Amino acid sequence: MSSLLEAHIRPQAGKGASRKLRAQSLIPAVVYGKHLKEALHISVDPVAVRKAVQTPRKLNTVLTLSLNDGTTHLVLLKDTQRHPVSDKLLHVDFLSVRENEPVKVHAPIVLVGKPQGVVDGGILSQQRRSLEVWALPASIPEQIEVDVSHLKIAQVLHVNDISMPEGVTHKSNVNFTIATISAPDADAPTTAAAAPAETKADAKPAKKK
Repeated sequence: MSSLLEAHIRPQAGKGASRKLRAQSLIPAVVYGKHLKEALHISVDPVAVRKAVQTPRKLNTVLTLSLNDGTTHLVLLKDTQRHPVSDKLLHVDFLSVRENEPVKVHAPIVLVGKPQGVVDGGILSQQRRSLEVWALPASIPEQIEVDVSHLKIAQVLHVNDISMPEGVTHKSNVNFTIATISAPDADAPTTAAAAPAETKADAKPAKKK
């Protein structure tokens, strides 16, 4: 299911037209994609844009743009321009997509389970936080959960070891490292080793006054 976002066709482009839009609490936006003969120049409400992507999929939320000419477009939010101080949206780009064609997105990776290596004293390190995948718009995952409970000390989990969710594929010639279990640092001094307790034999007698 997609989120609905209303938009208006923008008859003029340029800095002057953009300033007029922002004075009306609107921002300029562009819709592009291989299915379009040419890019669509539109205006949208920045507050409505933020609300539209406040879903579990966040920036991977599929949006239905409803234009004032009666047409609709299925899109993904692909890029934003923000004010360097206020962080307000100044411009957004949308990618036109189709329900029956896979689209490339970045999905967050979430490690689940307590690794056996951590139980044995090892340290879990996550090397990659997201993964570029292909999926139909309706099958874009909220996240990719990766079970690491089987990992032992000195073991490494690669992207090719992951079972992708149904309808999701990963295309890459590089077998990225996702997570590792490293051994604890044997050279790290303990508190006792760093500051050994003073014995009676080591203690010096106090000077008499």
